Amino acid sequence: MPAGSGFGVENLPYGVFRPTGARPRVGVRIGDHVLDLAAALDDPVFAEPSLNGFLARGSTEWRRVRDEIVALLTDPARAAEGATALHPLADVTLLLPFEVADYVDFYASEHHATNLGRLFRPDSAALLPNWKHLPVGYHGRAGTVVASGTPVVRPAGQRKAPSDESPVFGPSVRLDIEAELGFVVGAGSAAGEPVGTAGFAQHVFGVCIVNDWSARDIQAWEYVPLGPLLGKSFATSISPWIVPLDALAAARVATPPQSPEPLPHLREVTDWGLDIELAVELNGETVSRPPYAPMYWSPAQMLAHMTSNGARLRTGDLFASGTISGPERDQRGSLIELTWNGAEPLQLADGSERTFLADGDVVTIRATAPGPNGTRIDLGEVTGRVAPTPT
Repeated sequence: MPAGSGFGVENLPYGVFRPTGARPRVGVRIGDHVLDLAAALDDPVFAEPSLNGFLARGSTEWRRVRDEIVALLTDPARAAEGATALHPLADVTLLLPFEVADYVDFYASEHHATNLGRLFRPDSAALLPNWKHLPVGYHGRAGTVVASGTPVVRPAGQRKAPSDESPVFGPSVRLDIEAELGFVVGAGSAAGEPVGTAGFAQHVFGVCIVNDWSARDIQAWEYVPLGPLLGKSFATSISPWIVPLDALAAARVATPPQSPEPLPHLREVTDWGLDIELAVELNGETVSRPPYAPMYWSPAQMLAHMTSNGARLRTGDLFASGTISGPERDQRGSLIELTWNGAEPLQLADGSERTFLADGDVVTIRATAPGPNGTRIDLGEVTGRVAPTPT
């Protein structure tokens, strides 16, 4: 394992990979290799092409298997045993790590929500009256969650600029990204039984990076009065590695102060803020470094709100944080903020400029977090290239 790797035994993220000439199966990343868990642990659940079977076993089993993997990789007496199940990362194909059951996207960054409020409601309060009372969110479309590296086809839809007399149908001209974290549900819950904030770690297995691609022009025309639909449902990209919550223990921080105090069902028993740093690259150039730590609503509160009406959780549910933005301009997690809705174009190193995405643009979002004893935990990356609308 390379010295200083963010994929050491402190991390051990899970994914699904396909070796050359073989069927997909579950593995964990260690350095620049993937450990084939079906071979290493002789457990058929890891021979499946998704994590769902393992996720459904619950938190006790998640921890037992993690301990077994650590022992396999650190015990000199078992070194040969583990080596036979290792595949070089360069020799495998990484796939969607789990089958997505439901997908919910939140709007949990106060800085992001404030920026958009200032853009679109300059003569009113930036935050709507409900924003500090509950984590605002919407249901997405699970079937359009795709693996990192999948091309993102520019969506077509209805759009109407303020100067247009009537709407037109055609390719989006304001294609955007949203840098987010995703939280993967392992253990489900019964219908009618809300999951409180204290149940977060018993139900949520781990964390991934999310790019919630957004067609801002389609979204702006369609969202009143019921919210996002086609402007958000064409593609959501996720990273190939799911980092277990147990790997992020050193990254846990206090959730920012919340005023007014949340209602009892949203109060945290323990803090689930996370000190995770993201970096957004456009065509290889870093254009933003959003910090997750200032996010107003924690993932435990998102989960509690999502189930507070009795909605059940299912293995493979994915819920995302919404755009992660910090207080500084270079910490904004979307182009609509970075360019202030197109009024302040990004100047790129190659001399070009962007307000929104052009065909052929490649967006990569990376993330890291503190690990134990001064190490870093690498969450990997999620990447996608914009493909033109089919003619």
